[in-house]
Amino acid sequence: MKILYAIQATGNGHITRAKELIPYLQKNIEVDVLLSGTSADVELGLPVRFYFKGLSFVFGKNGGINFWKTILQMNFWRFLKDVKQLPLKEYDFVINDFEPVSAWACILRKKHCIAMSHQYSLLNKNTPKPKNKIRLSHLILKYYAPVSVGYGFHFKPYASSIYTPVIQKELKSINPIKKNYFVVYLPAFEDKKIISVLSKLYKTNWIVFSKHTKEKYQIGNVKVRPISSKKFNKKLINCRGVLCGAGFETPSEALYLKKKLLVIPMKNQYEQQCNAEALKDMGVPVIYDLNQKNLKLIEDWIKSKKIIKADYSESPQKVINQIIIDYIKKISDDKRIHRFNSATT
Repeated sequence: MKILYAIQATGNGHITRAKELIPYLQKNIEVDVLLSGTSADVELGLPVRFYFKGLSFVFGKNGGINFWKTILQMNFWRFLKDVKQLPLKEYDFVINDFEPVSAWACILRKKHCIAMSHQYSLLNKNTPKPKNKIRLSHLILKYYAPVSVGYGFHFKPYASSIYTPVIQKELKSINPIKKNYFVVYLPAFEDKKIISVLSKLYKTNWIVFSKHTKEKYQIGNVKVRPISSKKFNKKLINCRGVLCGAGFETPSEALYLKKKLLVIPMKNQYEQQCNAEALKDMGVPVIYDLNQKNLKLIEDWIKSKKIIKADYSESPQKVINQIIIDYIKKISDDKRIHRFNSATT
């Protein structure tokens, strides 16, 4: 059996998850990898057969997506060309982690494509949604990388097809301790704004991991470091708490490590708005901007001893096994239907 594993490379969560899942697939299956996207800071560490620009969202510096830059950097003609030219005949099926080129190529060529992503879980009616659900945002989520069958990952198993987060082995193999600092990862905010707010909380030590710098520096009680997966994990393991966006991987890892967690969902980003609702339901505090008005809320969070309990010990092998079982069942059903049609014509 040979499959194509297609990964969205905007943000770091998709690649981080793929690094853990692909070795499980490779035990019994030949796997080729496709990457599309432009803003990941994490190396996959595996051979990549196909790389496409895809359709990426550009982070702004004021807490949200920069829609103007996103539109300007998109090349729809190139995207359509990539969709048409992607060779799929040699693969039994495609696993898709919110990757648009392979998803649309599978639709055009009627190739079996299976979603395995956090975004797929958000389409399930049981997962939390913001009260003011934005219909356009939901449609973008549904048709950006459209797949009709699949498996989702979320903070809780809201349905039988939804699994708990995949945690990096590196984080599972170390006993976390608490040192006197907090980790910050807010890629949609510029460093200047983060420092202007956190420096007011001068009794607290902050380590900010930033997409906007290549050099480390410190201003008062705020240390700023360029993105590094290994260094981030090391600081994450030993921190007192985490202040981050309402993405999926970083909050999941913080919960797994039993760290205090405070999230700020990105503006105009439907996925993070949904995640914020789910985290809020679990008891995680949520604020909607990083500014002076929220200093008291951040200070209260620092002083709080509340830790949210989450069991993310489930092995990734479980979802891999289910994918293989369901695919074999599909092949068997297809053969049965073909024999029936042949017998009746």
